[in-house]
Amino acid sequence: MHTQIDKYLTKLVQDDSAQESDIGFAAQDDVMITGGDVTLAALAGATLSRLNCLALIVAKPQLPFIDFLIARSKQNEREIFPQDTETRTFLHDIPIIRSQEIGEDLSTHIATLLGSRKGIVVEGLGIVAAGALTVEQTYINWCSVFHSTYIKYLQDLLENGFKVPGEAVAFARFRQKLPPLSMEGLQFLTGPLTERQVILEEMTRVGRYTVQQRLVDSFFGNISCVSGQSIYISQTASSLDELAGCIDPVPFENSSTVAITASSELVAHRAIFLATGCRTILHGHPRFAVVMSMLCGDKATCHITDCWRDCDKVRFIGTTPVVAGEIGAGGIAKKVPPVISGTGSAIVYGHGIFCIGMTDFRQAFEAMVTIENRCREEYFALLDRRTGRSH
Repeated sequence: MHTQIDKYLTKLVQDDSAQESDIGFAAQDDVMITGGDVTLAALAGATLSRLNCLALIVAKPQLPFIDFLIARSKQNEREIFPQDTETRTFLHDIPIIRSQEIGEDLSTHIATLLGSRKGIVVEGLGIVAAGALTVEQTYINWCSVFHSTYIKYLQDLLENGFKVPGEAVAFARFRQKLPPLSMEGLQFLTGPLTERQVILEEMTRVGRYTVQQRLVDSFFGNISCVSGQSIYISQTASSLDELAGCIDPVPFENSSTVAITASSELVAHRAIFLATGCRTILHGHPRFAVVMSMLCGDKATCHITDCWRDCDKVRFIGTTPVVAGEIGAGGIAKKVPPVISGTGSAIVYGHGIFCIGMTDFRQAFEAMVTIENRCREEYFALLDRRTGRSH
């Protein structure tokens, strides 16, 4: 258990999500085991003792987005409602504990809210998340809240500009430290990839690149490669930077129960392979692409309420089509294949990017990097126009 705590504490630091001094872990073994900052670990342990869970993490993100989100909200609001796909699917809403509500009984207050949610946010303290069965689940849930609040804050800025004292200065600092994504130093095998072991090793490496380049958070995203009559695809809920042993070879014609553990996007991947004749697919959730996918100039006059599911329009960010559709075997498998052939990539509303490679993963990865960089540029340009600022 100590090893698991150390592993995910290190990952949070390496992800630039939180500093080690702002992280506290607790896990239930025969005795309570804690790690990280002593004060935060004590709070994590006290909260965990009140829950029927295996592990809990309290960590303050390096970015102040959560505190700004809370400060920008109304005093009577007790939840944050991000609009991205992950929140709708896994989190639903994110409960808030405001600074004035923090008292001696904080661990009980947190435990009460976590009894029905995977994660919450506490003003000035950060994100608190629990995992029912593993330390990994705790890390996944924390990252899911981090991802959703990050995107929610970027959305709110576009809609309402800067509202909180110090907010503009803090955001300018964040923007200055955000370098463009790059392919520099990354190596890709030249395809077509046909041998089983070569495919597994290359998918593992490219999956790790996807995480290192911040093209996914938590366990989001998936990757696949077709060879002969098999689709090699990452398993559901697998972390793309730890794919060794987590890639399923699935018969293309879907005649095997092996697909039970395969990614929930298997149906979409199969449909994309059939529609395009490509050999590889990479699906990531780059943050700015997710934000920009939810911008639409027709919302004021459109009668559709569930845009993420029911919108039939094809919009564009640059030359990349943007479509709506439910995840899994739902709308994505129908909406993405018809539009991805022309450009080799497509963005799904509130969800992320699908990119294809006709022979190997270089083309798919490069397309995702290019699209996310483009989305960053468009986001900042739009924000500058709406706030009347120049960078």
